Amino acid sequence: MNNMTENLDNSGENVKEELKETIQAPVFQAPVLNENKTAAETEILTADSPQAPEVKNNEPAVPIEKPKSDGPPAGKTYSKDKRYPNKRDKPRGDTIYSDARSISVKILTRVERTDSYLDKLIDYEIRTEILNDYDKSLLNEICHGVIRWMRRLDWFLNGFYRGNWEKCTPEIKNTLRVALYQILFLNKIPDFAAVNEAVEFVKKISTQKHADVVNGLLRTIIRTKNDLVYPTREIDEVKYLAIMQSHPNWMIKRWIERFGFDDAAILAEANNKRPILTLRINTLKTGRNEVFKRFEERNIVFRTCRYIDYFVTLRLMSKIYLDEDFVSGKYTVQDESAGLPAVLLNPKENDVILDMCAAPGGKSTHIAQLIGNKGKIYSVDKYDAKINMMRKNAERLGITNIEFIQDDATDFQNPMLKDIKFDKILLDAPCSGLGVLSKKPEIRWKREMEDILALAILQKKLLNSAANYLKPGGVIVYSTCSTEPEENMDIVKDFIEKNPDFYIDSAAQYVNKDLVNADGCIETFQHKHNIDGSFAARLIRRAQ
Repeated sequence: MNNMTENLDNSGENVKEELKETIQAPVFQAPVLNENKTAAETEILTADSPQAPEVKNNEPAVPIEKPKSDGPPAGKTYSKDKRYPNKRDKPRGDTIYSDARSISVKILTRVERTDSYLDKLIDYEIRTEILNDYDKSLLNEICHGVIRWMRRLDWFLNGFYRGNWEKCTPEIKNTLRVALYQILFLNKIPDFAAVNEAVEFVKKISTQKHADVVNGLLRTIIRTKNDLVYPTREIDEVKYLAIMQSHPNWMIKRWIERFGFDDAAILAEANNKRPILTLRINTLKTGRNEVFKRFEERNIVFRTCRYIDYFVTLRLMSKIYLDEDFVSGKYTVQDESAGLPAVLLNPKENDVILDMCAAPGGKSTHIAQLIGNKGKIYSVDKYDAKINMMRKNAERLGITNIEFIQDDATDFQNPMLKDIKFDKILLDAPCSGLGVLSKKPEIRWKREMEDILALAILQKKLLNSAANYLKPGGVIVYSTCSTEPEENMDIVKDFIEKNPDFYIDSAAQYVNKDLVNADGCIETFQHKHNIDGSFAARLIRRAQ
């Protein structure tokens, strides 16, 4: 399965880039600790243990055969792989990271240590020739599954681990997580296979002693897995739900306070479901019936979406970005929730439209589709690489009415933008991305409440900037893929209070009323609407 984030708009990917000075988000939540452990207990496989290998920059910790000070013998090239001191003798493809499970460990370790995005790392690995199609699917399943269920996995691993689990080296930790995920969640993989693969991998990156520890720990869990002890709600309902549904405590706590325990549990459960693939049919190039006929001919199971009839969900479609209909621009990947802001904007053929934070470009191309490739759209992003990516996507879809401009939406410098007053503006603001946790599970471990508050400052700044470029009588649609009020209604209410010439135009006139909250704004939740969590408000400036 390839990376399906090309047009997952408003996913929070710009957060770190936009707020490098403001947000210092932690990489991962601390694991659940066994409070009964004592300092006197033996600590093994820890980062500061003399027997534990040092792992840097995601490279395997293996001894390097060093040449003598007077240099290697003539014609001899030294290798980092201790099995093949001479690099020329090393068989092609024989590497430590050579199968789905070991590559999963490499990816998970990098996600844990850096701000790298999971899907992008997976996409890079599956574009190589190392893995066959089955192993590529297994890699995708393991990586997403481990990140999604990490807290529950760590609950058990910490309970069985002799020592300080928090100090366990990242690669050993992730090797255990990968193995335990297969044991607890994947029925088609025998337990012994998951254990053997983990043990053999640890032998490559560490010592036989550490491999024996991994072997013993996993086999103990297998023997007792039908009697594993889970946390109890009666003692601490926040911690209970956070561990059982694998979310940070702070996130679960605010959802319980906001929705009540039962709805918070359903929302967290929805975040852990495997995401479905949703496509937007490009009506500039084809029709719904033509696409549906093609799906039927190829035995692809599909369903028309509930809220926008030219969006369709598929049960399964591998290698979608290599599919000839995708390449020819007959459809693109976009969640139905991400299609709602363009519908709410209600663009017309003669409108001059600004998309302020346009990358990855799905909403810009959707707007172009709605106005039949007429009118004029200015799509702005801060980064040149994203501008190039959006331009290529527009070309694939046959869209010609978009002008792509590299600029900072908080303070435009481009003279062309500064001289235009727009009819309609879409502000799809950088956000926490808490509405897309099923597609981007790593977000839950890379956010804190402080991030939401810092983002709110940026969102207010962007909305005020948008107002400077809008005509009297014009429309701003403010949207996010967050479910949190500090990024949504609070931003809109604060803006209207400070700008009395604006008012909310009820979204019920443009989209299904089931999606509209009491304030007239679109507000979706995965557990209620079976689409990603999102928010959108249509703001109109009064004519003067």
